[in-house]
Amino acid sequence: MITGSAPIAGDTLDFLKICFSAPIVEGYGMTETSGGSVSTYPLDNKTGHVGGPVANCKLRLKDLPEMGYKHTNNPPTGEVLFFGPSVMKCYFRNPEKTKEAFHGDWLMSGDVGKVHPNGSISIVDRAKNIFKL
Repeated sequence: MITGSAPIAGDTLDFLKICFSAPIVEGYGMTETSGGSVSTYPLDNKTGHVGGPVANCKLRLKDLPEMGYKHTNNPPTGEVLFFGPSVMKCYFRNPEKTKEAFHGDWLMSGDVGKVHPNGSISIVDRAKNIFKL
């Protein structure tokens, strides 16, 4: 089974793994990264993270000192940035929006991630809040 598109609570994920007695892969990504760019291993029974990057995607953290998130923290934290062949290059005919979305060649997700010692990440905050009415 695979879950994505929205965060799932750890206790819910644990319950589903026990209830169905099946591996459940949790994925994380954006439309702009062609979907899932990070995923857990099928047999990883630890919850609370979204896994590590898939083969065609690189991740890095951008410091957000005003929020206290830095790559030098222990564990490292910062805004999750994506790079790779599956990441869009621009918004069609919208250079202003493209300029807002990128830090150099890296796509800014707007999500704050924490990197664990095994290379997996947890999404812990939002760097930019979006409200839709």
